[in-house]
Amino acid sequence: MAAASRALLPTPRAAAAAVRTSPAGARARPFPASLPFRAHRVRCAVVSSPAPVAAPPPSSAPARRISPAGSDGALRPKPAVLVAEKLSEAGLAVLREFADVECAYGMSPAELLAKVAQFDALIVRSGTKVTREVLEAGRGRLRVVGRAGVGIDNVDLQAATEAGCLVVNAPTANTVAAAEHGIALLASMARNVSQADAALKAGKWQRTKYVGVSLVGKTLAIMGFGKVGSEVARRAKGLGMHVIAHDPYAPADRARAIGVELVSFDEAIARADFISLHMPLIPTTNKIFNDESFAKMKTGVRIINVARGGVIDEDALVRALDSGKVAQAALDVFTVEPPPKDSKLVLHENVTVTPHLGASTVEAQEGVAIEIAEAVVGALRGELAATAVNAPMVPAEVLSELAPYVSLAEKLGRLAVQLVAGETGIKGVKVVYTTARGPDDLDTRLLRAMVTKGLVEPVSSTFVNLVNADYTAKQRGLRITEERVAHDSPAAEAPLESVQVRLSQVQSRFAGAISDGGDIVLEGRVKYGVPHLTLVGPYEVDVSLEGNLILCRQIDQPGMIGKVGNILGQRNVNISFMSVGRTFRGKQAIMAIGVDEEPDKETLEKIGGIPAVEEFVFLEL
Repeated sequence: MAAASRALLPTPRAAAAAVRTSPAGARARPFPASLPFRAHRVRCAVVSSPAPVAAPPPSSAPARRISPAGSDGALRPKPAVLVAEKLSEAGLAVLREFADVECAYGMSPAELLAKVAQFDALIVRSGTKVTREVLEAGRGRLRVVGRAGVGIDNVDLQAATEAGCLVVNAPTANTVAAAEHGIALLASMARNVSQADAALKAGKWQRTKYVGVSLVGKTLAIMGFGKVGSEVARRAKGLGMHVIAHDPYAPADRARAIGVELVSFDEAIARADFISLHMPLIPTTNKIFNDESFAKMKTGVRIINVARGGVIDEDALVRALDSGKVAQAALDVFTVEPPPKDSKLVLHENVTVTPHLGASTVEAQEGVAIEIAEAVVGALRGELAATAVNAPMVPAEVLSELAPYVSLAEKLGRLAVQLVAGETGIKGVKVVYTTARGPDDLDTRLLRAMVTKGLVEPVSSTFVNLVNADYTAKQRGLRITEERVAHDSPAAEAPLESVQVRLSQVQSRFAGAISDGGDIVLEGRVKYGVPHLTLVGPYEVDVSLEGNLILCRQIDQPGMIGKVGNILGQRNVNISFMSVGRTFRGKQAIMAIGVDEEPDKETLEKIGGIPAVEEFVFLEL
């Protein structure tokens, strides 16, 4: 985390006041950076301010629009919003109540660069790229970027955060539209609607060629049981289908309420007659449907994708279609959009395609427009943005003190979620802080947010930060509680002695991480400014949380460190840290090994093959 100074997102009035009082050549600040953290407890989004830069000459600064005088007679600067892609009139009306709005559709990148410096907010859909160059061209005035839709692949989040620009999206308004389109593709594919339509229009009457399959009694596997996946499940149940789902993070109670069985990835694809994809495109899901996964499916399976094109290896899908392993596919999204005109997948006779129409209904477009307009207006007012997707910042002095604990909290969450097994999801999370400070001297919101970030981000495409952490946890059914334990040394200078993360009512991939109370327990401390893992289940360890981690539970006997170390050394895997903890001499012990590189499968199998090793797990940090 950078130690640059931070400030609250300024309201137009505060920004204007800062401009009037700042000395020439200095970057305006709406609030002094030295304000204590408690003074910032207001309903405001917080974002990062870039490093101070020289102010542009007065002649080059964009002119501010002035709104009518307020009740105190002072003129108010009115925010300006640039809408770069088509937005429904309902959304524009919301914007116009608060700001001056200019719609400039179809701009070239050069035109956007030339225009963006005149605006406080920019609203785009998926077609406009908000690059680092665009954000830098904002000259510090651009404060909010609104993405009318869910995905934010076209926005440089890192550059936005560095520029002090909040990014908000509209994640809920098009949920039903996307689910309905998935069902439409499902039914159309099953009954060969698009192929029969094309044949009949070409003058062919081919009733016997286009015999379809029934949906009643068939098994539909929903891969990704989020908002859209849940809506598809409800509709599929109404069609008489048996619905199963795979989602490593889905709450079991929500699945049961809909009548859906949660299963593993391999079981889902093996049992399904139809597979509907609703997972995000993240590194772990990129091309997750490939030759290997297609081989595990039933012959004649049918696939629908209204999520992200990149989750399917399109060449492998063509091979599966040609072999008959996959009978049909219905696709609304593609790895490259629009796909090449000569795409074998698009032209395949057993594939039904649409041009990314998942959110394309009149109602959804209006809903998205209103949702993004309200989010942008709220952000410009300085209100808390539940749909913020980039990392907001806190005052420099608070971040400086908590920085190592912020990293520790995220890494404990990241390790904990990787230890979860089974299909029940995470039901309860408790974060325990051991500290000598009282509630008024230690605000744990940032630490709680980082635990949530660690738990959620490895298994989803959601970006979690201080602004949206509680909202994200609530949306995903995570019940996070916090507990403070008084430290024995009230004179301790460090804000925290330790942070502990406990996951209750879950199965674990690594039994050694289960405490006597049946919870997955991980605890860590900061030593010399570096996060360390100090407790795994009932075992005390001491390993620096840098690189990646291997946990081994073994019989406590001499030579184990050497055996594991030799295997890793022979495979050119560098050990950065190693620690062994045990309950009783000669019984069981846990070896925690920090490694710089990710060991290959053969190396891990060799470690698991050591007779004294009872279990092991590799965890990514």
